[in-house]
Amino acid sequence: MSQTIVSSASELSTMQRIVVVGISGAGKSTLAKALSDRNRLPYVPLDELFWGPQWQPKPAPVFAGLVQQAVDGERWVVDGNYATVRQHIWPKAQAVIWLNVSLPVTLWRVLRRTVWRILARERLWHDNRESIGRALSKESLLLWVWENHKRRREEFERLRADKAYPHLVWFEFKSPSEVRTFLRALKPVT
Repeated sequence: MSQTIVSSASELSTMQRIVVVGISGAGKSTLAKALSDRNRLPYVPLDELFWGPQWQPKPAPVFAGLVQQAVDGERWVVDGNYATVRQHIWPKAQAVIWLNVSLPVTLWRVLRRTVWRILARERLWHDNRESIGRALSKESLLLWVWENHKRRREEFERLRADKAYPHLVWFEFKSPSEVRTFLRALKPVT
C-alpha cells in the first residue's frame, strides 16, 4: 500500500467537510457515499439538487438555495462539480478529492452505467430515467465526457494551483485502484 495514500487517508479521516470532484464516470458518487458511510457524514449529491423532473434543471436561485442549505451544517461530503455553486461550497470545505481518472476508464464506466440504468429502468432523482433516446442524443453523457474530459482536467489543475481557496487540502487519485487502496486505509469513525 502506498505510503502517500495511507497518509492521505489518515489526514482525511479527521475532516468533516469534503468535496469530491471529477468528470462523469470518475467514481464521485461511489467514493462520496463510501466516505459518508465511513465517517458518518451527511451525503450531498449535487445532481439530485440540480435536476428536476423530466431532466429539467431547477432554476439557478432554487439550486443555489438548496446547496446553501445542504452545506450550512458542520459536517458533509458533497459530490459534484457545478461551478455555479462552488462559491457556496468550497469556502466551507476542508478538502477536495479530485478523481483525475483517464478518459477510457470514464467512458467505459459511463457506457456500462447508462446501459444498466436503461435495462433496469432505474429511477434517478425526481423519477428521472436514462433512455436510449437520451443516450443517443446531443445530451448524451458519453458524448459530454468525450468532449469535456480534457477541459475538466485543465479546470481542476487551475483550481488546485489557484490561491482562491488556500485553506483546502487537495487529494488526487488517478485510478480506481488508488481509490480502493485509499478506502482500505481509511479508518472508520467509531
